[in-house]
Amino acid sequence: MESRGSVPAHPLAYEGVWRFTAPTVEVSVPQSRQAVRDLLRRQCVPMGDDLLQGILLIVSELVTNAVKHAAVLSPEVVVEVTVVAQRVRVCVEDDHPYRPQALETDWRQTGGRGLHLVREITREAGGSYAVEHTARGGKVVWVELPLTRC
Repeated sequence: MESRGSVPAHPLAYEGVWRFTAPTVEVSVPQSRQAVRDLLRRQCVPMGDDLLQGILLIVSELVTNAVKHAAVLSPEVVVEVTVVAQRVRVCVEDDHPYRPQALETDWRQTGGRGLHLVREITREAGGSYAVEHTARGGKVVWVELPLTRC
């Protein structure tokens, strides 16, 4: 018998870790977004539409950054989705050592606000965001958000 707040003895049906690679080309942005959406729906991850749309926007922004800024040193990007009982984590990894930073931009410009969006979505959802170096010399950008039951 489980007590309140304990970890289940067995993973829930929707829990798991999934990884896929995509070339660092523009078409990978919508393909990665669709792959993550299809995965979360197929696994019946319990989340509201706002959280799902936030996760998909985060995937789009992070893969776009890899395509725009890392392709010269990283022929592909790795997207990883981890779902546990109360959290979902999305990681985007590439082989370029440059650590992205949210730029102070002129809000009249049409680009340069991707990481601002990622940070704002993460903050509003009560999640975490970080950029870490990988053992291969690249980086992984991850966002972890709490699951909200709908």
